[in-house]
Amino acid sequence: MFVRRGCTLAGSGRNSPPMPTEPATARPPQETTSRRIAPTVALTLLEVIRRRDLPTEVLEAEDPSVTMPRRLGLSEVIERQIRRYREEVRRKERISDSEFRDLVRLVTRRPDSVDVFFQSGNVLSGDGWSPRWQGVLPRPLGYGLMRRRMRRGLARLFGRRIGGFGPGPFVLEACAHLLIDSDPGGDACHLLTGFAQATVQQYCGRSAQIAHTLCEGRGDPFCRWTVLAEERAQEESHGLALNPGAG
Repeated sequence: MFVRRGCTLAGSGRNSPPMPTEPATARPPQETTSRRIAPTVALTLLEVIRRRDLPTEVLEAEDPSVTMPRRLGLSEVIERQIRRYREEVRRKERISDSEFRDLVRLVTRRPDSVDVFFQSGNVLSGDGWSPRWQGVLPRPLGYGLMRRRMRRGLARLFGRRIGGFGPGPFVLEACAHLLIDSDPGGDACHLLTGFAQATVQQYCGRSAQIAHTLCEGRGDPFCRWTVLAEERAQEESHGLALNPGAG
């Protein structure tokens, strides 16, 4: 069992679940103000919100000048933030954990927050990109390359390691991590679900599906993401999140 930073094993057994050594909120003040997160994360969240809020049609009796600004993603405040984050991306700057948490809270107030996080994760992973050797490499080698890409990608975006891989082709586990800390309800975890699914599909084909089988937001001791086909424990299958936008 992989032992994550900030976690200790609850028991002495090999398969004991990881537990946080301290509450997620107990952190030095400098940890919340240090600028470690890529502004690409914030920019992507806001652009996904704006894209989802674009009306597909305008009713004849509707006054767009009145109704459209009510949509969060079309507000001038959001537009200013998007322009700001684009400039920070260009300058290769970083944002703080506290700024990221504020943005997460903004998203979680939306009824479609799960979809926003999931789609943002897809975009951040480079949805639509696939290596030239997709479908050619043996599946174990594909999973190995995918795990390395995920480790590097998450570290580049968030300025830290988020969780670690356990035994099996794809088993990512984390406790007291940034996403659950920013949203204890667990909606923000779907950002990693979307990121993982897009990454797995890039290397293992479009049929691969990621399930968020355990979540601290649902009362589990830690979060777990796994390829659906590799999930064998039926008791861990509650609350699966494949593609939150489906159905």
